Amino acid sequence: MKSNLFWAAAVSIFFIAGIAAQTTPPRKAPLKLLQSISLPDLKAGDFDHFAVDLEGHRLFLTAEGNGKLLVFDTSANKLIHTISDLKAPHAVLYRKEFNKLFVVDGDESAVKIYDAQSYQPAGKVGLAADADSMAYDPTTKYMYVVNGGRGEKKPFSFISVIDLAASKKVRDVKINSDRVEAVILEKSGPRLFCNITGANSVGVMERTQSALQAEWKLPAGVQQNVSLALDEKHHRLFVVTRKPGRLVVLDSDSGKLIANLPAVGMVDDMAYDADHQRIYLAGDQFVEVFNQKDADHYALLLRVPGGFRAKTGILVPELKRYYLAVPRHGNSAAKVNVYEVEP
Repeated sequence: MKSNLFWAAAVSIFFIAGIAAQTTPPRKAPLKLLQSISLPDLKAGDFDHFAVDLEGHRLFLTAEGNGKLLVFDTSANKLIHTISDLKAPHAVLYRKEFNKLFVVDGDESAVKIYDAQSYQPAGKVGLAADADSMAYDPTTKYMYVVNGGRGEKKPFSFISVIDLAASKKVRDVKINSDRVEAVILEKSGPRLFCNITGANSVGVMERTQSALQAEWKLPAGVQQNVSLALDEKHHRLFVVTRKPGRLVVLDSDSGKLIANLPAVGMVDDMAYDADHQRIYLAGDQFVEVFNQKDADHYALLLRVPGGFRAKTGILVPELKRYYLAVPRHGNSAAKVNVYEVEP
């Protein structure tokens, strides 16, 4: 008799659990795919970084493996122009006050400058080989560009400071590592953060100086830190590594470790969404979206399907859009996925 009662109770529990599962609403995806812009003329090869012109309704994308800069209309979601005289474009910046596009070309060892309306060449600033990532300070009109190191077969790299108003290099900041990746500037203060990838550390310096003031080591066992993002309100610096894929959260004042979470592999671009307290990681096959519960606690919210080596993405909060560049793979043409950011 007790056995029969036990089984009856068990069946009831499973039945109730089943009803609850069916009535629980599915989790709403933080990114909703609106459209894919096909790029059938591109060959296989990586993309690197995006930039945006909000007023002009334009989006710029460096097709590193194709030696091109692509220009899109963000209202119509279509390709409207291609600059083809580049070798290995990495970072790109549009500045309305100069009516110029500034493209960091690694194989050209220069920042190449173009008229932002006609797209015609308008000069260049020479750098060391393997020029790559950059950050821009709109107050001083200075661009900070990573170059040198491995590409120069040297044990040190540079962060070169370029005055965009004068189109000339101001100075070099020497970094004692053959590989430096992302650079990010705080808006509320004078500091610059950089990924010293060759040393598995993060460098910190005041932008008026010519040397690092601090170097923060990453946790043991994580290597190849490539991407950076910053939450200035909560004093948090986000670092993504590739070996293995990890999201590392540091106190941006002290370098203290706050969190260390598994993450998608091959991330190249990361964005912090202050409006929704999320972090977007563009990596191989997926865009991972992390939830910032509070300054000290983080959790994976959802993995959004992306594409093969689709590691280039940009969040444009003003448009409530997230753009992801997906390279050609096999018979699948390259494309740019346009997502709506969901609340």
